[in-house]
Amino acid sequence: DLSLPNGTPVDTSSPASSSSLLNRLQLDDELDGETRDLFVVVDDPKKHVSTMETYITYRVTTKTTRTEFDLPEYSVRRRYQDFDWLRNKLEETQPTHLIPPLPEKFVMKGVVDRFSEEFVETRRRALDKFLRRIADHPVLSFNDHFNVFLSAKDLNSYKKQGLALLTKMGESVKYVTGGYKLRARPLEFAAMGDYLDMFTQKLGTIDRIAQRIIKEQSEYVVELREYGPVYSSWATAEGELHQPLEGVSGCVVNCCTALEELMEDMSEDFLPVLREYVLYVESMKNVLKKRDQVQAEYEAKLEAVAFRKEEKTGVPTDVEKCQDRVECFNADLKADWDRWQNNKRQDFRQLLTGMADKNIQYYEK
Repeated sequence: DLSLPNGTPVDTSSPASSSSLLNRLQLDDELDGETRDLFVVVDDPKKHVSTMETYITYRVTTKTTRTEFDLPEYSVRRRYQDFDWLRNKLEETQPTHLIPPLPEKFVMKGVVDRFSEEFVETRRRALDKFLRRIADHPVLSFNDHFNVFLSAKDLNSYKKQGLALLTKMGESVKYVTGGYKLRARPLEFAAMGDYLDMFTQKLGTIDRIAQRIIKEQSEYVVELREYGPVYSSWATAEGELHQPLEGVSGCVVNCCTALEELMEDMSEDFLPVLREYVLYVESMKNVLKKRDQVQAEYEAKLEAVAFRKEEKTGVPTDVEKCQDRVECFNADLKADWDRWQNNKRQDFRQLLTGMADKNIQYYEK
């Protein structure tokens, strides 16, 4: 299949210019077959150095026909903490929905230079995927905070508005729902929890094995780098064997180069997807816990009605409102679960077939 269900092409690389953005938009339109009205691309990372800090910003380019936006196109620069702010706001305002994960702030801290070209590119791709997942969501893409993130030139001034009030409201909701204990999670949601536990275990096993393979391959590359020159230096002392010895040396060099490319593909393409889905599982578990809290509150109110049947005014209405919240939560969670499962199947099909192709190419070389 050449595209994901939401119309995104199989090639996950992002364009490096606005013109290539338009090319991708045209390609998306051709593959989708349906009207898509919001396209977002993260590219052009830049390093900023000041007396206080050093950080990376990314260009976020948006093209849309939605009436909620004042202009059809936007281009703004955002840093990681801005993406983090957006995700927190989506969690606050859309508690019934699964919010896509961000890449971890400090991946392999102390091992990888976070300003290196490889690290910045890996993060850029993850941030691009984060925004595209939101843009493709039928509810999250209409969130006001997402609109501001994509369009506001000065995001910091907006971030300061209403911060204290929203924080207090979030703490209040957490306090109210945290006081109830759920009797038992419904079977369908219990099955979701069990699947997430199993999926996390499988991802962890694959990640550990992949890391071990990369380590062993790295050690093998070191040996190959020393192995090839031996034949080359030997060839200088052999008249009749010069050509075949140089041939062996060249083959070893080719093997070394091919293996380095395979390791790079696994480090930059394979492992990041595993880590993204580990974080995705944590996000899904958090939504399940929130759903459980709402259901626990509903069960507690039902018990209160049972113990106070004589009080027929006020309480039943309160229970009905709570029941509506549970039903809303259940519907949103089921829809996001189906969407997540569909994306997961497509992502891992693309990932595994891609890795198979890379291994075939490696052995052909």
